[in-house]
Amino acid sequence: MVVQATLNEISSDLQVSVPVAGQLIAAAAALMCLGAPLLATVVAGWDRRRLLALSMLWYGLLHAACAFAPSYGVLLALRVMAVVSPAIFTPQAAASVGLLVPPAMRGRAITLVFLGWSVASVLGVPMGSFIAALFGWRAAFGLVAVLSLVSAAWVWVRLPDGVRPQALSAAAWGEALRHRGLVLCIAVTLLSSAGQFVLFSYFAPYWRAKLGVTPTTLSLLFLWFGAFGFIGNVLMSRHVDRIGAPRAVMIALGCIALSLLAWPLATSLALAGLVCIPWALGLFSSNSAQQARLVAFAPVLAPATVALNSSALYAGQAVGAATGGWLIAGGRMDWLHWAGFAVMLACMGVSAKAGPSRTAT
Repeated sequence: MVVQATLNEISSDLQVSVPVAGQLIAAAAALMCLGAPLLATVVAGWDRRRLLALSMLWYGLLHAACAFAPSYGVLLALRVMAVVSPAIFTPQAAASVGLLVPPAMRGRAITLVFLGWSVASVLGVPMGSFIAALFGWRAAFGLVAVLSLVSAAWVWVRLPDGVRPQALSAAAWGEALRHRGLVLCIAVTLLSSAGQFVLFSYFAPYWRAKLGVTPTTLSLLFLWFGAFGFIGNVLMSRHVDRIGAPRAVMIALGCIALSLLAWPLATSLALAGLVCIPWALGLFSSNSAQQARLVAFAPVLAPATVALNSSALYAGQAVGAATGGWLIAGGRMDWLHWAGFAVMLACMGVSAKAGPSRTAT
């Protein structure tokens, strides 16, 4: 999320428009969309301790290179290369954790993996925004590099050897793609991500244009949003197994849609903070519940379904960021939340049609 946090500074420093700078999000998400399922097959036989540690090492080194990028074109290429790492790490971490806990704890364990997303929002986004305002966007990218290298070492020390999810055959991939419930769930992820990232990608320039926020105020707004995102994911991790993943997903999606519907009320900083709360509660928790829902549908297909879900998540980010950039370039920044709201309504309809989890055979 470092690009969202530093979008204003990147735009100014590299002398590109905000919509062009926003394509750093769209291009990276497109690579992750394609890479998640393809790389899941390539790395199927790897020990997960080595795979996850090396992917974080790659992420750290490439973001260190991003910090020294001399132009927008070079930064775009390096950023796309860097996100090969999350294309591998996110689905493989979620699939691996299911092998480390009893089945009854699987839903909570998977949501805890994605708790990292909300922690990134609580700490990473406001820290990135604040550091970029003080020292420039390059320093923020450098911080990402350092934290990634620390994470690589941590994974290497803490994760046991011998974690190897079963490699999936072409037949297993075909089974996943033919399973109606799984396909509809993946469509929910795609629509949810697209609906949110139409506006979420451009929070920094949006709030600067609408409320004239300073960099410090923007950091605090990111921190506020992230804090409720963290709370939402914690609540989800505690209750998803009790209320069921499909119902949990619908609650989270409804919270996001409510914020987008109420968005015109955000005419001051205080009101913006209030309007953001439901969205923040649902932002990360919705995807955590989605992952648990997919694994419940077909535990034996978890490496494939989690990779496909991650691919859908990143595809939605790419579509949302590109759409938001197109609207802003056309002078329609006020349409961002309405576009997002319309997509979220469609998303909730698809989620209802997907129905409860039924294990695939």
